[in-house]
Amino acid sequence: MIKTIGIALFCAGVLLGQDGGEKATVPLHDPSRPARIEANLMLGGITVHGADVKDVIVEARSRGHEESHERRPAHTEGMKRLDLGGAGLDVVEDNNVVHIKTSWSTPSDLMITVPRRSSLELKSMSGGDIQVEGVDGEIDANDLNGKIVIKDVGGSVVAHSLNGEVVVTMNRVDPSKPMSFSTMNGNIDVTLPPSVKANVRMKTDNGEIYSDFDVKLDSGARMVQNEPGDSGDGKYHVRFDRALRGTINGGGPEFQFTSFNGQIFIRKVK
Repeated sequence: MIKTIGIALFCAGVLLGQDGGEKATVPLHDPSRPARIEANLMLGGITVHGADVKDVIVEARSRGHEESHERRPAHTEGMKRLDLGGAGLDVVEDNNVVHIKTSWSTPSDLMITVPRRSSLELKSMSGGDIQVEGVDGEIDANDLNGKIVIKDVGGSVVAHSLNGEVVVTMNRVDPSKPMSFSTMNGNIDVTLPPSVKANVRMKTDNGEIYSDFDVKLDSGARMVQNEPGDSGDGKYHVRFDRALRGTINGGGPEFQFTSFNGQIFIRKVK
């Protein structure tokens, strides 16, 4: 059964705030099971809080549009633009999976409150950060032009930013799940429980790597290619991977830490 909640439907659980914000309370099909939240924004940021709740509460706040004379069409002198307002919030719940989106053309921010046992798939293309707190589940966060801050979570995390730092603090790690933390331009700062077991792969092209874990580094040669060149000119190509590999507490699932321009910090929970 699919529940669709459009902000144009003035029904129970859907509110239009005085400040132009749009808010929806979304009941889950089965509150006894973990929820999965999928939020996708073109313009804006996403903030998720885990709480002792049974429903998913979604609030969207439009940033509005600053009036620009350069963008005005002709023959509008002396006229005032009437802003349509609203973020165009669109929420669909289907068997404990909640899909959330807003208008592609309106910059807006999402504030989402979820049951603590929830998995998240969060994507923002531009104009905002992704922040998560107090959630226990699988977290997948992808922010093209913003930072990612995930704290006080459990389970597993995959976090990628193209232009922003990645900061993650985990109080519990799923011992069976691999994890990945990456950014093109920014630092990676990840804090893990002292007892975590992992095989780690760490790489930064323009930065340094620090850890207060006792990382047992693989001292072997890291040759990844030794083949004749594809051009057929007879040249022999040998390439060594610049990544460091090692283990923490004897090894486990693979954790990848990758930055092109930034430092990498791997910390213990104190």
